[in-house]
Amino acid sequence: MASPNLSEIITTTLRNRSGQLADNVTETTALLSRLNERGNVKPFSGGRTIVEELFYAENSTYQRYSGYEVLNITPSDVISAAEFDIKQCAVAVSISGLEQLQNAGKEAVIDLLESRIENAEQTFMNNLSTDVYSDGTASSSKQIGGLQLLVEDTGSSSTSTVGGISRSTYSFWQNFSYDATTDGGAAASAANIQKYMNHTYLSVARNRDVPDLIVADNNYFKLYWESLQAIQRITNEKMAQAGFMNLKFMNADVVFDGGVGGQCPSNHMYFLNTKYIRLRPHRDRNMEQIGGVRESVNQDASVRLIGWAGNMTLRAAKYQGVLKD
Repeated sequence: MASPNLSEIITTTLRNRSGQLADNVTETTALLSRLNERGNVKPFSGGRTIVEELFYAENSTYQRYSGYEVLNITPSDVISAAEFDIKQCAVAVSISGLEQLQNAGKEAVIDLLESRIENAEQTFMNNLSTDVYSDGTASSSKQIGGLQLLVEDTGSSSTSTVGGISRSTYSFWQNFSYDATTDGGAAASAANIQKYMNHTYLSVARNRDVPDLIVADNNYFKLYWESLQAIQRITNEKMAQAGFMNLKFMNADVVFDGGVGGQCPSNHMYFLNTKYIRLRPHRDRNMEQIGGVRESVNQDASVRLIGWAGNMTLRAAKYQGVLKD
């Protein structure tokens, strides 16, 4: 017979796995792994939107002076904020009445649930991996805004609004973009990829504020790899231990975020200063159960929902760049 405490078994099993599920999801891509490593997976507690304060200008009162010269004490308006919508996603873990009868006993039910939860976890990982590279337009714009929105191909010619700030109006909110063919004069190859990478890296670097992560699709990673064949390749052991194939460029990790099912856009290489990029899940909806058990009104089945809510956010665009064809 079915376990009389089935509802509690399902609830407890999901509760015990939610933290592990959240950790596993943040390890699906090199970008999310780096954000987690930097402490930039920052839950928020509530509000209509996710607000990211940012510096958009320098303090205008900096002044060189001598002796009793009058100093400039005019207040400087240097802080603004970007607002990002809260996006939601969920996956269901269900069990039918027949399955409850067939999997009699606590251990049998847990084995079945473990398989279902593992599948739900894989589903979350696959879809969030897609979303972190997205432009946020899928599912009628219910998708989180990924790199194709935060670090746009259009660069300084962008006319979009990101985080409530118009990029056509405010140049500080534009990222850098370099087209190999249009700007460099030829499609990327093993012979010229480092030249293009040099230009992109230097265009988004400011003193010690430099890219720490470069994520590339299959082709661009291969071209960079081939350009290094004649010399010793230096990798980051920590990234390698996390399962990511990586090389080095300057002090940045160059990571292969492609392969079978890879979501990095074709012929793209993102130069990211992850100090200014965050994943912001809601503290109460970070791979957590949504409500209680749901009993179907016209089916012999029980359903539990695992949900996530939040978005990817950006705090400085000018330190981000993309190299593309």
